[in-house]
Amino acid sequence: MTLADYRASANELKRTQDLLDLIPTMGSTALDIGARDGHFSILLAERFSDVIALDLTLPNIIHPKIRCIQGNAANLKFADNSFDIVLCAEVLEHIPPNILENVCSEMERVCRKHLVIGVPYRQDIRVGRTTCYTCMEKNPPWSHVNTFDEKRLDLLFPNCKTSQTSFVGINRDRTNALSAALMDMAGNPYGTYSQEEPCIHCGKPLKPPPDRDIKQKILTRLAFWSRQATSAFEQPTANWIHRLLIKTGAG
Repeated sequence: MTLADYRASANELKRTQDLLDLIPTMGSTALDIGARDGHFSILLAERFSDVIALDLTLPNIIHPKIRCIQGNAANLKFADNSFDIVLCAEVLEHIPPNILENVCSEMERVCRKHLVIGVPYRQDIRVGRTTCYTCMEKNPPWSHVNTFDEKRLDLLFPNCKTSQTSFVGINRDRTNALSAALMDMAGNPYGTYSQEEPCIHCGKPLKPPPDRDIKQKILTRLAFWSRQATSAFEQPTANWIHRLLIKTGAG
């Protein structure tokens, strides 16, 4: 699926609209962290007079209200309280865990009043796991190395209070430790190998898994049986959690 197809999908349209509903109607300055193709930067430009689109790779967005900047969210080159709003959606789940708190602290620092955060909700990142057939290390699906719920978001943004929380979509993908271990032993034949994200260990593109041998087929079948044994007891959750945060002390 191309990025354009993804943006046009029903689930993505719902997610986009939900985030827009949280964003204050008008303002002066906005920062879009992880801008990628500029999808949200352009939407922010409809409400804010000056929008910064920031990503690790310099975004290519042509718009009179948008300035594209190459930068790292762990070290934002902006003064304290620079932006009326900071938007960060589909980003924090990819941030290396050792710098995640620093990234969130930087967003709080440059935010003047509002922060809008969008992340997967209680995602089981064992489901869809891949094996990199270059370095043979295991990878979480879509390079989602972090999981989030309400409590973790509270801890990551201690200088903000929650104004609104919303949930989007339904997620029923759950597994268990035995099933995940059996899939690892089988080479994770059903992982997210179509993803654009490379291996988080060696940086190489993920290769499709080779054909399974008899042993791997048996392990895969055992993994499916193990997962089915516990799936009936799992409750579905939302797919995404979105939060509008207000910086403590903001006027």
